Amino acid sequence: MTTKADFTPQEWELVLEGPPSAGLIVITAQRGGTVRETISIAKAYAEARAQHGQSELLDEIVAAKPEIDHTRYSSTDELKAHLLEHLRDAVALLESKAQAQELDDYRRFVVSLAERAARAHGEGHHGTEPVSDNERAAIGEIQQALGENALS
Repeated sequence: MTTKADFTPQEWELVLEGPPSAGLIVITAQRGGTVRETISIAKAYAEARAQHGQSELLDEIVAAKPEIDHTRYSSTDELKAHLLEHLRDAVALLESKAQAQELDDYRRFVVSLAERAARAHGEGHHGTEPVSDNERAAIGEIQQALGENALS
């Protein structure tokens, strides 16, 4: 089993930034709902903590406070590109250090967190659409950054 001890502090920070990066990509994909979407991300972490024991690596990830790079970017597109790069780097790192099942668990958690953030704020006229086209596209980009096995 892979644990936090298998990573340098910088590597561990990269792994921890992956899930909230995906959430931020979805939050910035569509205007409105930021508070609800942020709360849904926190709830996804809480629910994952409640499922403790299925993956020691995932348990350690969700036990940590979600951290995000607070660097300023000149545009939403620049931010998204940076966050997608975080995801690609985290997956590459996990591919080299984690077991295949742990990597799949990480990918599933990241995608489910992004999907949950997207559903947190209804889109369209009076919130009739659960997920906007922009949010769907963002989730697709997240899945692509995570690798072909990210599709649940």
